[in-house]
Amino acid sequence: MSLGKIVWYDLTVPNADEVRDFYSSVVGWKFSEHPMGDYSDYEMKPKDSDETVAGICHAKGVNASVPPVWMMYITVENVQHSVDECLRLGGKIIDGPRHVGKLPFCIIQDPAGATIGLIEQ
Repeated sequence: MSLGKIVWYDLTVPNADEVRDFYSSVVGWKFSEHPMGDYSDYEMKPKDSDETVAGICHAKGVNASVPPVWMMYITVENVQHSVDECLRLGGKIIDGPRHVGKLPFCIIQDPAGATIGLIEQ
């Protein structure tokens, strides 16, 4: 995996079941459940493929502070260094840093107010 590449998209919302069904009908995605302990988020896939192209997540637990936008995640060499640079250059940390599996990630806001996820390669 190369640095600076967009590697994932997800949407975190309070009504994930409804939004899952919305995108299933509107764009034709099928879904599978992604266990999160006492609930499941959703891996969204084209109808003719088992490749996951996006996630739809519940805005609760560890994801409670994630904004309800289609979030892109970009690979970085070191999440903590990127966090430090974000803050130094006038950005904000929206969520994290924390881990998804073994990979550190965070969600930042740039000085213009746009949000993006950063995930360590």
